[in-house]
Amino acid sequence: MTEKAGSGPRIAAGKTAVVNIKGMLLDGTVFANSDLSGGAEELPVGAGRILPGLDEAITGMQAGEKRTAIIPSELAYGDRQVGNIPPNSFLIFEIELVSIK
Repeated sequence: MTEKAGSGPRIAAGKTAVVNIKGMLLDGTVFANSDLSGGAEELPVGAGRILPGLDEAITGMQAGEKRTAIIPSELAYGDRQVGNIPPNSFLIFEIELVSIK
């Protein structure tokens, strides 16, 4: 769901997204927050190096755009436990695309 529109070109595979991002479980538990870990993160789009659901959510965004994405477990970590993320968890990401590289 788009919270705020952006402008300019849309990000596509092969580009790098510079994002402010916050990841949460459905109960609100935060497991990632770029604001608390040093600022914007660089994520390669379409390279298979980030969660498939996150890749899908970021693709097509424009600089300045803010989105909230709910990612089902099969497009996240599936039946694996990763850190404090339980198996079969749906994940919520609040994403702001700062720029495209």
